[in-house]
Amino acid sequence: MSAVSREETERLVTPSTSDMTVFGPDIVAKARQIIARYPESRSALLPMLHLVQAVEGYVTPAGVDFCAEQLHLTTAEVSAVVTFYTMYKRKPCGEHLVSVCTNTMCAMLGGDEIYKRLGEHLGEPRKPLGHEETAGTPGEPGSITLEHAECLAACDFGPVLQVNYEFYDNQTPESAVELVDALRRGEKPAPTRGAPLTDWRTVSMELAGFYPEDADEFQSAVDGPSAAAETLRGAQLAADRGWTAPAMPEDAPLPPVETR
Repeated sequence: MSAVSREETERLVTPSTSDMTVFGPDIVAKARQIIARYPESRSALLPMLHLVQAVEGYVTPAGVDFCAEQLHLTTAEVSAVVTFYTMYKRKPCGEHLVSVCTNTMCAMLGGDEIYKRLGEHLGEPRKPLGHEETAGTPGEPGSITLEHAECLAACDFGPVLQVNYEFYDNQTPESAVELVDALRRGEKPAPTRGAPLTDWRTVSMELAGFYPEDADEFQSAVDGPSAAAETLRGAQLAADRGWTAPAMPEDAPLPPVETR
């Protein structure tokens, strides 16, 4: 959970005077589709926040108002969720979000050095780029927001980083610098695993549940390797050596159910 200043809290929970016309009929229609997926409208808040983030690049006060209005919530309820989860950005984000894992395993393997090197490389002399700061004009081609991340659940590939939540495994400071330089040039290097790289707003729209309607475009948007030899090594060893889990006796008693 990230820290929230008193000023930011007041800004988020105070009714916005921002123009909400940016959320036009097409976005309202998508919001209705999201709401229809759930038995209670308030359960749609997480994908709704991804939707408004896809429109403006981050969750603005107007986006908070839009979610509150569509879901019949207070702005305070919406803001409590926005400020709890780190995937919802509260200031403009770059075309690409670069997340460097600095949790224990990756940090020991070089994640801290990668984060430090990228901050120095993307920042200005004597002023490295910091957490959730952006190199370039937010939203413009080639702009990059840098953040350190907790565990990315890829310890077998550490150190790792993500670009717009797509994995780039077994990184070094040098390979990470080459990657961000390619992004700044407008290139989209293929992730190690997962779907082809897009951009921050597109992936936010996908997290809201919306993909290309054309079948070929949809397939190209999601196609990509989802596993690697390292991840499957245990299963492969078991198969090669004929290892199986012991069978449960047919008359094995069920564990007791606790009642309180």
